[in-house]
Amino acid sequence: MAGTTGTVFSQNVSDSSPLVGSTPAGYGTLTIDTSVDPLSSSVSSVRLSGYCGSPWRVIGYHLVVWMMAGIPLLLFRWKPVWGVRLRLRPCNLARAETLVIEIRDKEDNSWQLYTVQVQTEAVSEGSLELPAQDLEDGRSQAAVGAVPEGAWKDTAQFCRSEEAQRALRYYLFRGQRYVWIESQQAFRQVSLLDHGRTCDNIHRSCSGLSLQDQTVRKTIYGPNVIGVPVKSYPQLLVDEALNPYYGFQAFSIGLWLADHYYSYALCIFLISTASICLSLYKTRKQSETLRDMVRLSARVCVCRPGGGESVPVLKTALPEGPEPYCPETHRRHTLFCGTLVLQARAFVGPRVLAVVTRTGFCTAKGGLVSSILHPRPINFKFYKHSMKFVAALSVLALLGTVYSIFILHRNQVPLHEIVIRALDLVTVVVPPALPAAMTVCTLYAQSRLRSQGIFCIHPLRINLGGKLQLVCFDKTGTLTEDGLDVMGVVPLKGQAFLPLVPEPRRLPVGPLLRALATCHALSRLQDTHVGDPMDLKMVESTGWVLEEGPAADSAFGTQVLAVMKPPPQEPQLQGMEEPPVPVSILSRFPFSSALQRMNVVVAWPGAAQPEAYIKGSPELVAGLCKPETVPPDFAQTLQSYTAAGYRVVALAGKPLPVTPSLEAAQQLTRDAMERELSLLGLLVMRNLLKPQTTAVIQALRRTRIRTVMVTGDNLQTAVTVAQGCGMVGPQEHLIIIHAIPPERGQPASLELLPLESSAAVNGAKDPDQAASYTTEPDPRSSHLALSGSTFGVLMKHFPKLLPKVLVQGTVFARMAPEQKTELVCELQKLQYCVGMCGDGANDCGALKAADVGISLSQAEASVVSPFTSSMASIECVPMVIREGRCSLDTSFSVFKYMALYSLTQFISVLILYTINTNLGDVQFLAIDLVITTTVAVLMSRTGPALVLGRARPPGALLSVPVLSSLLLQVTLVAGVQLGGYFLTVAQPWFVPLNKTVPAPDNLPNYENTVVFSLSSFQYLILAAAVSKGAPFRRPIYTNERVGPVPPGLPAAPQAQKGLEEAFQAAGAGAGRAALAAAHHANEVVQAPRAPGHWLSLPLSHHLAPIAGDTTALPPVAWRWADVMYSCPEAARPSLPGPQLGSGCCCPPFRHPV
Repeated sequence: MAGTTGTVFSQNVSDSSPLVGSTPAGYGTLTIDTSVDPLSSSVSSVRLSGYCGSPWRVIGYHLVVWMMAGIPLLLFRWKPVWGVRLRLRPCNLARAETLVIEIRDKEDNSWQLYTVQVQTEAVSEGSLELPAQDLEDGRSQAAVGAVPEGAWKDTAQFCRSEEAQRALRYYLFRGQRYVWIESQQAFRQVSLLDHGRTCDNIHRSCSGLSLQDQTVRKTIYGPNVIGVPVKSYPQLLVDEALNPYYGFQAFSIGLWLADHYYSYALCIFLISTASICLSLYKTRKQSETLRDMVRLSARVCVCRPGGGESVPVLKTALPEGPEPYCPETHRRHTLFCGTLVLQARAFVGPRVLAVVTRTGFCTAKGGLVSSILHPRPINFKFYKHSMKFVAALSVLALLGTVYSIFILHRNQVPLHEIVIRALDLVTVVVPPALPAAMTVCTLYAQSRLRSQGIFCIHPLRINLGGKLQLVCFDKTGTLTEDGLDVMGVVPLKGQAFLPLVPEPRRLPVGPLLRALATCHALSRLQDTHVGDPMDLKMVESTGWVLEEGPAADSAFGTQVLAVMKPPPQEPQLQGMEEPPVPVSILSRFPFSSALQRMNVVVAWPGAAQPEAYIKGSPELVAGLCKPETVPPDFAQTLQSYTAAGYRVVALAGKPLPVTPSLEAAQQLTRDAMERELSLLGLLVMRNLLKPQTTAVIQALRRTRIRTVMVTGDNLQTAVTVAQGCGMVGPQEHLIIIHAIPPERGQPASLELLPLESSAAVNGAKDPDQAASYTTEPDPRSSHLALSGSTFGVLMKHFPKLLPKVLVQGTVFARMAPEQKTELVCELQKLQYCVGMCGDGANDCGALKAADVGISLSQAEASVVSPFTSSMASIECVPMVIREGRCSLDTSFSVFKYMALYSLTQFISVLILYTINTNLGDVQFLAIDLVITTTVAVLMSRTGPALVLGRARPPGALLSVPVLSSLLLQVTLVAGVQLGGYFLTVAQPWFVPLNKTVPAPDNLPNYENTVVFSLSSFQYLILAAAVSKGAPFRRPIYTNERVGPVPPGLPAAPQAQKGLEEAFQAAGAGAGRAALAAAHHANEVVQAPRAPGHWLSLPLSHHLAPIAGDTTALPPVAWRWADVMYSCPEAARPSLPGPQLGSGCCCPPFRHPV
């Protein structure tokens, strides 16, 4: 069984609505049901376009491909939609052979386009011609087409008018199958269950399928497989090699080979080959790992006529009745795909039967695998702006190409040389190594996180961590300790609470003790109790022991769920009037997050009648009890414990009416159990804050990162924890928002209540208190707290007020799992970059929806979360933020450096083109590989700042500070190179090059040497200028791989012999002036530095050494100055005139050709 979801006698992917609507011919609109999957709320609409074959278009398509030497095939591989629209003609969906799926994102209105093929499968005569009706045994016939009103269906069924159809048309998209419905003129997602199937229908479906039914289902739904594609190495090689990045690399290598630039072409080829091989290996390994994780093989007994939990969870039989079945609502009765059945007991018949309701990618496991294979695209400005910036560089390359063609033609350069030189400018302006340099940043950050025990499966999310503005935290297990300890029990006598009893086992035998011992969903596995941790602690505190199986049934002669046996009586308690006896659990309604309670029916030998017990949230249980059994000080007592941070659970019970048999008592409904209850007492449990919680929360607040608590616990308990950990400061006000849904013709209403009032905590109406707080709270010092029910009312009845509440909301209590996800999505709509930190299955939806999800669990939460921490505390949150800020800031620096490097080389080449010369091969190699690549890679190794600051790195590349910095740097670069060139030309010993001889035959020459020498230092100066340290990174000198002297630095700026001392001093002074000017040009448009930082020193401080005082230079600049003078006078022979290529201790950069 590759993947099935069964219902006992499944996260579920909802059926999508049919593709209908008044759209142009050939189109359909898909309406997405966001109630089931809130994450789909980011998708605004999905549109289908149909295309079919056209002979004339196909002929034109092949002509275009042939005339352009196959280049369009490469473009169509990158953009398949272009090829489809050129080769095929639009048509309606009924005749479509190919579909174009357009998905529009609601957040940025961007469109994502996909192409799929419509597949046709022949069907045997009559196999799909089944009437749309249930059989006598309740089984449904699967087919495709319209369905009678009020009937449930496996999927849409064929109309009887379609009986002549002998083919099934469908397409596959992200693992889901969509079948063509002729009667509705739409494709519909197939599903084994649709809305409207009742629990009774499922109970009547347990007799199995006929051979004809089996054939029909296989035809319509396809194989029961969650297929993870694992491509072969040749396929991966084609996909990787035809990537646009490697396509540009191949173009550049071909151009360099045509230009006889063999050395660098060979280096880039070897580097690219190694990169492709490594990428192929990692991609293949990841695919195989995911396939092996998904693969599930098990032997099952399939009936023919004739769920995925991370902790042990008790599953019970699906109750009968007309209630519509829903896998999420009935999750306690549903085995999700991947569930390991530890134990099964049949109460009716010899076997436990399950009905399969989902297969393949429709199961919970299939949906999870689909989300891994097709993750939600990241909406990050930096990536979009980087593509726009590269496009701008391409435009600049085009302008440079036009200029170079004009200049080279004026200099009478041969045509083939003009073409090569002009195209070479494209590889100069658009650096081929840019994507690789950007990837290195995140890889270093990922490696550093791994070394700290934080694992990231989506490296692109690391940069998003640097933009976090708000972090949501679960409470239990995240802010507080995992385990709960029983503080004690508060018994009830009459209408008054008794003092707290620290040891529940010392309670007298009675309803309260029996409720504590039996109101749970524990099971026994290999002599060990398994189940919910809170239930385990509760039963452990009573000392009672669980017993299951035939031994438990013998007491009453009928099957029971379990028997709870009391511990041996202590000597001092043996005189009690009522000795303890074993209590049998007859039936159970397990705990439901939506209902916030659970129920059991129990009986014991000698009991006159069975009893029902209920356990749940105090507010809800008190509302189900008879008013006379609830003490007047109930709210005050509850608040006294919750205000101290304790978790409180209420227990209630009642004797049941006398029934003719225990079997009749077992069939009682939940509503019958919950009428006329009597309050029994309160169970108080202790859940302490983790030691690291307070320090981390305060550190985040100091850096102006909002912290929000999202928990399913009691509101007052959550408020107390928020105050204890520092989310709400001692001098800050906290206001409770209480919403009243519409009732009895009255509209919904809201109340703002101070925390101190009991009405605020318990949600009771208190007009006096509400009237006393009519003004809006001060947003600077006030926090809002609300419950899940209030959040639901706000979502439904006060949508315009919801954003104001979310901006100041700090505590969200009694939140259901789906409400946590909705909260994260609503915060994202307010342009927050949201993080979520949790540890349980209830947090999975929110972890997946958040921009940065951090799981503290190794179970299912770690699969949907981009980050998983091995440390069970929120200390990992500041680490992720610091690494994210460092990675984002480094990405900006590397991108700016690569852009400046390309523009610097662009300026150098244009200057040399103008005088009919160029850089030599070894010079290009030294710049591109030795200097730039080394600096760009090592620049990314600088670690994050040790302290998390308030400033956040910019997220937009196309901003005024960034563009101003680049513009000023380029202006400085051009000025220094042109100044150096004209200074050289003005020297009396200058000998101009022979312009009648083209490059490289006119090398070496003075012009080439001075431009190359100055630009070599400029690459290093620019690296230092963009490599800022604080506030996001450590200083560059802490990067041990860089050291005091950056690698790749030329041994000397003078590659030719005989230059006069004045020219050396001028060149050195210009270099140092460029260093200082580059720093200040970068700093003048960026954030100010801390006082005393050497980059913040006044300009005169840096310019002072030009006159000869080198002591005032900063340490790094002083080292560079040393290297600039590393060609000492003693090492040069005294020659009468300027000679090149000999006598200097530094080797020439380019040998004469």
